[in-house]
Amino acid sequence: MAAGVLAAALLLAGCAQPVVPIERLGRKAAEGVRPHLRPLAAPPSRRPLPPVVDHVPTHDRIVFLTYDATGRDPRRTAAPRGLRVPVTRFTPGLRPLAGKPYAAQRAALCARRTRLLRPPRGSYDATTLRAAADCGTTAVVLWRATLTPTGLIYPRGPHHLRPGDIVRLLPETPTARLLDAIHGRNLTAARLEDYL
Repeated sequence: MAAGVLAAALLLAGCAQPVVPIERLGRKAAEGVRPHLRPLAAPPSRRPLPPVVDHVPTHDRIVFLTYDATGRDPRRTAAPRGLRVPVTRFTPGLRPLAGKPYAAQRAALCARRTRLLRPPRGSYDATTLRAAADCGTTAVVLWRATLTPTGLIYPRGPHHLRPGDIVRLLPETPTARLLDAIHGRNLTAARLEDYL
């Protein structure tokens, strides 16, 4: 009886031998345990995702003209000639982002340090939005209408300009038709940066 009490006292005092997990599970079970090899995902952004906009809600009778500068030729990076109204110019340099890993998208976007982002060809994914948020982008800017040599094209929604619409200008397209369309609906152009 004294030996049993002594054994119990030693156990409670912490003198008992620790059990190694391999002994507790058994060698066969321990061999089946594999480390987690899948790469960790990017941490969730602490900043809210930027909105994706092709229209800015406003009561002002305005539209926003945007232009995607292309290439390194200065003649192709300037806004269309003869246009004497505010135009938001998005600079070249980004390759398509959608589908690339978070780290690659974040590196590309943070290098630009832009508040308003126009993704190349309007293509983006959830990772683009998360990376843009982490780089301080406040809005991803698409367009509701595109000015082409044949006129305005509307991919969706009403086929006329409304207050707050964002219009994309293509290089070397006549702007007289656009100005007629804007003035014909009693609208004027405004700086997108002043509203977003």
